[in-house]
Amino acid sequence: MRRRWRGIVSLSAPCNPDGMRRFFIYTIVLAGLLCSAEAPYEKEVEQWRQQQESELKSDTGWLTVAGLFWLKEGGNTVGSAASNAIVLPRGPAELGEFDYRSGHVTFHPVAGPATKLKADTDGKPNQIELDGLTMFMIHRGDRYGIRMRDIKSQLRQQFTNRHWFPVKADYRVTAKFVAYNPPKMIAVPNVLGETSQMPSPGYVEFTLDGHELRLDPVVEDESLFFIFHDETSGKGTYPPGRFLHADFAKDGEVTLDFNKAYNPPCAFTPYATCPLPPKQNRLPLRIEAGEQFSGSSTH
Repeated sequence: MRRRWRGIVSLSAPCNPDGMRRFFIYTIVLAGLLCSAEAPYEKEVEQWRQQQESELKSDTGWLTVAGLFWLKEGGNTVGSAASNAIVLPRGPAELGEFDYRSGHVTFHPVAGPATKLKADTDGKPNQIELDGLTMFMIHRGDRYGIRMRDIKSQLRQQFTNRHWFPVKADYRVTAKFVAYNPPKMIAVPNVLGETSQMPSPGYVEFTLDGHELRLDPVVEDESLFFIFHDETSGKGTYPPGRFLHADFAKDGEVTLDFNKAYNPPCAFTPYATCPLPPKQNRLPLRIEAGEQFSGSSTH
Protein backbone atom coordinates (compact mmCIF):
# COMPACT_ATOMS: atom_id res chain seq x y z
CA MET A 1 0.00 0.00 0.00
CA ARG A 2 2.81 2.41 0.88
CA ARG A 3 4.60 1.68 -2.40
CA ARG A 4 1.42 2.42 -4.39
CA TRP A 5 0.82 5.71 -2.56
CA ARG A 6 4.36 6.87 -3.18
CA GLY A 7 3.97 6.07 -6.87
CA ILE A 8 0.90 8.28 -7.12
CA VAL A 9 2.65 11.18 -5.43
CA SER A 10 5.67 10.94 -7.70
CA LEU A 11 3.49 11.03 -10.82
CA SER A 12 1.00 13.78 -9.97
CA ALA A 13 2.95 16.15 -7.74
CA PRO A 14 6.74 16.37 -8.11
CA CYS A 15 8.31 16.76 -4.66
CA ASN A 16 11.00 19.32 -5.48
CA PRO A 17 10.10 22.93 -6.39
CA ASP A 18 11.99 22.87 -9.72
CA GLY A 19 10.17 19.74 -10.82
CA MET A 20 6.81 21.24 -9.81
CA ARG A 21 7.60 24.43 -11.75
CA ARG A 22 8.53 22.49 -14.90
CA PHE A 23 5.36 20.40 -14.56
CA PHE A 24 3.14 23.50 -14.62
CA ILE A 25 5.11 25.09 -17.46
CA TYR A 26 4.71 21.97 -19.61
CA THR A 27 0.98 21.90 -18.83
CA ILE A 28 0.52 25.57 -19.82
CA VAL A 29 2.52 25.12 -23.03
CA LEU A 30 0.50 22.03 -24.00
CA ALA A 31 -2.80 23.83 -23.35
CA GLY A 32 -1.61 26.77 -25.44
CA LEU A 33 -0.71 24.49 -28.35
CA LEU A 34 -4.13 22.83 -28.23
CA CYS A 35 -5.92 26.18 -28.16
CA SER A 36 -3.87 27.57 -31.04
CA ALA A 37 -4.66 24.44 -33.10
CA GLU A 38 -8.41 24.89 -32.62
CA ALA A 39 -8.58 28.67 -32.91
CA PRO A 40 -8.07 28.97 -36.71
CA TYR A 41 -10.94 26.55 -37.41
CA GLU A 42 -13.30 28.22 -34.94
CA LYS A 43 -12.37 31.63 -36.33
CA GLU A 44 -13.05 30.46 -39.88
CA VAL A 45 -16.53 29.18 -38.92
CA GLU A 46 -17.35 32.39 -37.04
CA GLN A 47 -16.30 34.47 -40.05
CA TRP A 48 -18.47 32.32 -42.30
CA ARG A 49 -21.42 32.87 -39.95
CA GLN A 50 -20.87 36.62 -39.94
CA GLN A 51 -20.87 36.58 -43.73
CA GLN A 52 -24.19 34.70 -43.75
CA GLU A 53 -25.72 37.33 -41.48
CA SER A 54 -24.38 40.19 -43.60
CA GLU A 55 -25.90 38.67 -46.73
CA LEU A 56 -29.24 38.14 -44.99
CA LYS A 57 -29.36 41.78 -43.88
CA SER A 58 -28.18 43.22 -47.21
CA ASP A 59 -30.32 45.09 -49.74
CA THR A 60 -30.77 41.84 -51.66
CA GLY A 61 -31.06 39.54 -48.64
CA TRP A 62 -34.08 37.41 -47.83
CA LEU A 63 -35.25 39.88 -45.17
CA THR A 64 -36.15 42.27 -48.00
CA VAL A 65 -38.46 39.74 -49.69
CA ALA A 66 -41.80 41.30 -48.79
CA GLY A 67 -44.28 39.91 -51.31
CA LEU A 68 -45.07 37.06 -53.70
CA PHE A 69 -47.94 37.40 -56.16
CA TRP A 70 -49.01 34.45 -58.31
CA LEU A 71 -50.15 35.60 -61.73
CA LYS A 72 -53.49 34.74 -63.26
CA GLU A 73 -53.93 34.38 -67.00
CA GLY A 74 -54.35 37.78 -68.62
CA GLY A 75 -53.76 41.18 -67.08
CA ASN A 76 -52.53 41.68 -63.49
CA THR A 77 -52.55 45.34 -62.51
CA VAL A 78 -49.89 46.71 -60.13
CA GLY A 79 -49.68 49.88 -58.05
CA SER A 80 -50.25 51.25 -54.55
CA ALA A 81 -54.03 51.54 -54.94
CA ALA A 82 -55.97 48.79 -53.14
CA SER A 83 -57.90 48.03 -56.34
CA ASN A 84 -54.80 46.50 -57.99
CA ALA A 85 -54.16 42.77 -58.25
CA ILE A 86 -50.64 43.46 -56.96
CA VAL A 87 -50.68 46.12 -54.25
CA LEU A 88 -47.41 47.91 -53.54
CA PRO A 89 -46.55 49.49 -50.16
CA ARG A 90 -45.78 52.83 -51.85
CA GLY A 91 -45.41 54.44 -55.25
CA PRO A 92 -47.98 55.53 -57.85
CA ALA A 93 -51.55 54.35 -57.51
CA GLU A 94 -51.29 52.74 -60.94
CA LEU A 95 -47.87 51.60 -62.08
CA GLY A 96 -48.85 49.29 -64.94
CA GLU A 97 -49.85 45.73 -65.70
CA PHE A 98 -48.22 42.28 -65.88
CA ASP A 99 -49.72 40.47 -68.86
CA TYR A 100 -49.45 36.70 -68.39
CA ARG A 101 -50.08 34.44 -71.39
CA SER A 102 -49.21 30.72 -71.27
CA GLY A 103 -45.96 31.07 -69.35
CA HIS A 104 -44.93 34.34 -70.96
CA VAL A 105 -45.11 37.62 -69.04
CA THR A 106 -44.84 41.16 -70.38
CA PHE A 107 -44.83 44.25 -68.18
CA HIS A 108 -46.78 47.19 -69.60
CA PRO A 109 -46.05 50.35 -67.60
CA VAL A 110 -48.51 53.25 -67.58
CA ALA A 111 -45.76 55.31 -69.19
CA GLY A 112 -42.91 53.86 -71.23
CA PRO A 113 -42.22 50.82 -73.42
CA ALA A 114 -43.30 47.27 -72.58
CA THR A 115 -40.75 44.75 -71.27
CA LYS A 116 -40.84 40.97 -71.72
CA LEU A 117 -39.79 39.35 -68.43
CA LYS A 118 -37.46 36.40 -67.95
CA ALA A 119 -38.07 34.02 -65.00
CA ASP A 120 -35.45 33.15 -62.40
CA THR A 121 -35.35 29.59 -63.72
CA ASP A 122 -34.05 30.88 -67.06
CA GLY A 123 -31.02 32.64 -65.62
CA LYS A 124 -30.85 36.01 -63.94
CA PRO A 125 -34.32 37.60 -64.21
CA ASN A 126 -34.74 41.18 -65.38
CA GLN A 127 -36.06 43.55 -62.72
CA ILE A 128 -38.46 46.43 -62.30
CA GLU A 129 -37.23 48.95 -59.71
CA LEU A 130 -39.08 51.80 -58.02
CA ASP A 131 -38.31 53.70 -54.78
CA GLY A 132 -36.53 50.82 -53.01
CA LEU A 133 -38.90 48.19 -54.45
CA THR A 134 -37.71 45.52 -56.86
CA MET A 135 -39.99 43.13 -58.73
CA PHE A 136 -39.02 40.11 -60.82
CA MET A 137 -40.60 36.93 -62.12
CA ILE A 138 -40.22 33.45 -60.59
CA HIS A 139 -41.33 30.08 -61.97
CA ARG A 140 -42.39 27.23 -59.65
CA GLY A 141 -43.96 24.10 -61.08
CA ASP A 142 -46.80 25.26 -63.30
CA ARG A 143 -47.04 28.67 -61.66
CA TYR A 144 -45.48 32.01 -62.46
CA GLY A 145 -45.35 34.84 -59.95
CA ILE A 146 -43.90 38.24 -59.18
CA ARG A 147 -41.57 38.37 -56.19
CA MET A 148 -41.11 41.76 -54.54
CA ARG A 149 -38.14 43.00 -52.54
CA ASP A 150 -38.46 46.02 -50.28
CA ILE A 151 -35.34 47.47 -48.67
CA LYS A 152 -37.65 49.16 -46.12
CA SER A 153 -39.50 45.95 -45.18
CA GLN A 154 -40.61 45.47 -41.57
CA LEU A 155 -38.94 42.06 -41.52
CA ARG A 156 -35.60 43.72 -42.18
CA GLN A 157 -36.16 46.56 -39.73
CA GLN A 158 -37.24 44.27 -36.89
CA PHE A 159 -34.61 41.58 -37.34
CA THR A 160 -31.83 41.43 -34.75
CA ASN A 161 -29.41 38.58 -35.41
CA ARG A 162 -29.07 34.88 -36.17
CA HIS A 163 -28.42 32.36 -33.39
CA TRP A 164 -25.94 29.48 -33.57
CA PHE A 165 -24.77 26.53 -31.51
CA PRO A 166 -21.20 26.86 -30.24
CA VAL A 167 -18.64 25.59 -32.74
CA LYS A 168 -17.80 21.93 -32.07
CA ALA A 169 -15.06 20.28 -34.10
CA ASP A 170 -16.71 16.85 -33.65
CA TYR A 171 -19.47 17.97 -36.00
CA ARG A 172 -17.06 18.33 -38.90
CA VAL A 173 -16.91 14.83 -40.36
CA THR A 174 -15.36 13.10 -43.35
CA ALA A 175 -17.90 11.17 -45.42
CA LYS A 176 -17.45 8.55 -48.12
CA PHE A 177 -18.95 9.62 -51.44
CA VAL A 178 -20.64 6.96 -53.57
CA ALA A 179 -21.49 8.18 -57.07
CA TYR A 180 -24.70 7.37 -58.89
CA ASN A 181 -23.89 6.43 -62.48
CA PRO A 182 -25.86 7.93 -64.11
CA PRO A 183 -27.08 10.58 -61.61
CA LYS A 184 -30.24 9.45 -59.82
CA MET A 185 -33.45 11.47 -59.81
CA ILE A 186 -34.74 12.02 -56.26
CA ALA A 187 -38.06 13.47 -55.10
CA VAL A 188 -37.67 16.86 -53.39
CA PRO A 189 -40.86 18.40 -51.94
CA ASN A 190 -41.33 22.11 -51.24
CA VAL A 191 -43.45 24.37 -49.04
CA LEU A 192 -45.95 24.90 -51.87
CA GLY A 193 -47.00 21.25 -51.66
CA GLU A 194 -45.24 20.40 -54.90
CA THR A 195 -42.61 17.72 -55.53
CA SER A 196 -39.82 18.03 -58.07
CA GLN A 197 -37.56 15.32 -59.44
CA MET A 198 -33.99 16.57 -59.09
CA PRO A 199 -30.74 14.85 -60.11
CA SER A 200 -28.43 13.66 -57.35
CA PRO A 201 -24.79 12.89 -58.27
CA GLY A 202 -24.40 10.34 -55.48
CA TYR A 203 -24.78 9.85 -51.75
CA VAL A 204 -22.52 10.26 -48.72
CA GLU A 205 -21.99 7.79 -45.89
CA PHE A 206 -20.57 8.87 -42.53
CA THR A 207 -20.54 8.15 -38.81
CA LEU A 208 -21.73 10.70 -36.25
CA ASP A 209 -22.26 10.07 -32.53
CA GLY A 210 -22.05 6.34 -33.16
CA HIS A 211 -24.72 6.38 -35.88
CA GLU A 212 -24.07 5.12 -39.41
CA LEU A 213 -25.77 7.75 -41.61
CA ARG A 214 -26.45 8.51 -45.24
CA LEU A 215 -27.58 11.66 -47.10
CA ASP A 216 -28.54 12.37 -50.71
CA PRO A 217 -27.47 15.79 -52.04
CA VAL A 218 -28.45 17.69 -55.15
CA VAL A 219 -26.21 20.24 -56.88
CA GLU A 220 -26.55 23.98 -56.27
CA ASP A 221 -24.11 26.87 -56.73
CA GLU A 222 -21.39 24.47 -57.95
CA SER A 223 -21.43 22.50 -54.71
CA LEU A 224 -23.21 19.58 -53.05
CA PHE A 225 -26.44 20.80 -51.45
CA PHE A 226 -27.95 18.81 -48.58
CA ILE A 227 -31.49 19.38 -47.28
CA PHE A 228 -31.85 17.45 -44.03
CA HIS A 229 -34.02 16.97 -40.95
CA ASP A 230 -32.80 15.73 -37.56
CA GLU A 231 -34.13 15.24 -34.04
CA THR A 232 -33.52 18.91 -33.15
CA SER A 233 -35.91 20.04 -35.93
CA GLY A 234 -38.76 21.83 -34.16
CA LYS A 235 -36.91 21.40 -30.86
CA GLY A 236 -34.33 24.16 -31.05
CA THR A 237 -33.78 24.30 -34.81
CA TYR A 238 -36.03 25.23 -37.74
CA PRO A 239 -38.94 22.73 -37.78
CA PRO A 240 -38.94 21.67 -41.47
CA GLY A 241 -35.15 21.16 -41.58
CA ARG A 242 -31.90 22.89 -42.48
CA PHE A 243 -29.49 23.32 -45.39
CA LEU A 244 -25.82 22.40 -45.72
CA HIS A 245 -23.36 22.94 -48.58
CA ALA A 246 -20.18 20.95 -49.16
CA ASP A 247 -17.46 20.88 -51.79
CA PHE A 248 -17.58 18.17 -54.42
CA ALA A 249 -15.89 14.89 -53.56
CA LYS A 250 -12.12 14.69 -53.64
CA ASP A 251 -10.50 11.25 -53.69
CA GLY A 252 -13.89 9.74 -52.89
CA GLU A 253 -14.46 11.84 -49.75
CA VAL A 254 -16.63 14.80 -48.79
CA THR A 255 -16.22 17.03 -45.73
CA LEU A 256 -19.53 17.73 -43.98
CA ASP A 257 -19.34 20.60 -41.49
CA PHE A 258 -22.61 20.71 -39.57
CA ASN A 259 -21.33 23.80 -37.75
CA LYS A 260 -22.29 25.50 -41.04
CA ALA A 261 -25.79 24.03 -41.24
CA TYR A 262 -28.14 26.97 -41.73
CA ASN A 263 -31.83 27.84 -41.85
CA PRO A 264 -33.62 28.06 -45.20
CA PRO A 265 -35.06 31.41 -46.40
CA CYS A 266 -38.52 30.38 -45.18
CA ALA A 267 -37.26 30.86 -41.62
CA PHE A 268 -36.94 34.59 -42.37
CA THR A 269 -39.75 35.43 -44.79
CA PRO A 270 -43.15 33.89 -45.61
CA TYR A 271 -42.59 34.74 -49.29
CA ALA A 272 -39.90 32.12 -50.04
CA THR A 273 -40.57 28.80 -51.80
CA CYS A 274 -38.13 26.54 -49.98
CA PRO A 275 -37.38 22.89 -50.76
CA LEU A 276 -37.97 20.42 -47.94
CA PRO A 277 -35.85 17.42 -46.92
CA PRO A 278 -36.32 14.28 -49.05
CA LYS A 279 -37.68 11.46 -46.91
CA GLN A 280 -34.33 9.63 -46.99
CA ASN A 281 -32.60 12.69 -45.50
CA ARG A 282 -34.35 12.46 -42.12
CA LEU A 283 -31.61 11.62 -39.62
CA PRO A 284 -32.42 9.69 -36.39
CA LEU A 285 -30.26 11.77 -34.02
CA ARG A 286 -29.86 15.26 -32.61
CA ILE A 287 -27.36 17.44 -34.45
CA GLU A 288 -26.70 20.25 -32.00
CA ALA A 289 -24.59 22.24 -34.40
CA GLY A 290 -25.15 25.05 -36.87
CA GLU A 291 -28.03 27.50 -36.78
CA GLN A 292 -30.71 27.54 -34.12
CA PHE A 293 -34.33 28.73 -34.33
CA SER A 294 -36.52 30.20 -31.62
CA GLY A 295 -39.39 31.73 -33.59
CA SER A 296 -42.52 30.24 -35.09
CA SER A 297 -42.46 28.71 -38.55
CA THR A 298 -43.63 30.94 -41.39
CA HIS A 299 -45.27 27.97 -43.08
